[in-house]
Amino acid sequence: MPELAEVEHSRRVWERGRGRKVLSVTVNNTSSPVWRGAPATHVKKVLSGKSFTGSEAHGKQMLFRFGRRVWIGIHLGMTGELRIEPAAYEIRKHDHLVLRQAGQCLVFSDQRRFGRLRLSQGTAAPIWWSKLPPPILSRGFTAALVADFCHRRKGSPLKSLLLMQQRFPGIGNWMADEILWRARLYPKLRAGQLPAAGITKLYRSIRSVTASAVDLLSKDWELPDNWLFRHRWNKGGKCPRCRTLLIREKIGGRTSCWCPVCQADQ
Repeated sequence: MPELAEVEHSRRVWERGRGRKVLSVTVNNTSSPVWRGAPATHVKKVLSGKSFTGSEAHGKQMLFRFGRRVWIGIHLGMTGELRIEPAAYEIRKHDHLVLRQAGQCLVFSDQRRFGRLRLSQGTAAPIWWSKLPPPILSRGFTAALVADFCHRRKGSPLKSLLLMQQRFPGIGNWMADEILWRARLYPKLRAGQLPAAGITKLYRSIRSVTASAVDLLSKDWELPDNWLFRHRWNKGGKCPRCRTLLIREKIGGRTSCWCPVCQADQ
């Protein structure tokens, strides 16, 4: 499933259509569960003729504003994708929504149909958006919030803790592994066992990895070789820091990867 950085990259793809009017709307696969939060016929009606006026990403979700009162929420699920296509683009099997603008089309497709479209109308952002937890790169995401969450979830392994979207929106499997590797924290360590200095390291690593991943993936969709990400999937992969053979094991039902030297159990 796309994580925070990939979602921000997708938002920026459609952002190239900002300021342009939607000349026509094509909806497809209208019985798909993708449409469960936005009736396809109504989406087509309210978006036609509206200008694309803004967008935001929050965790694994995106919000697009059209005109002054129309909001479209998009969750990519596992295989969802946002694309820019030429103006003469012909809709394909797995496309769900095509917004035609002058010179281009904004396309949302989802092969496995685990994504979701949502529709809201009003001058303010939808309540389901405004109630989301503070974004990781916002001022509202503080070390104190992380410390409090570690205390409340003290029995959770750090790897499982980072995957809890109610506090760490957008962090998924690979980002959690990267954060813990950079902080040199053992992924099975219980949150309640993390000292104050460890919480500070965790917080700083969360912010640093998120900011760097967003920047790198938005530029060229590539992470450098000194990231754990580039080695975690490889059989026989080694730690890019100390060259020790990486460990792969399930923690809380999710396959995790770490370095037994840099992230030793203490």
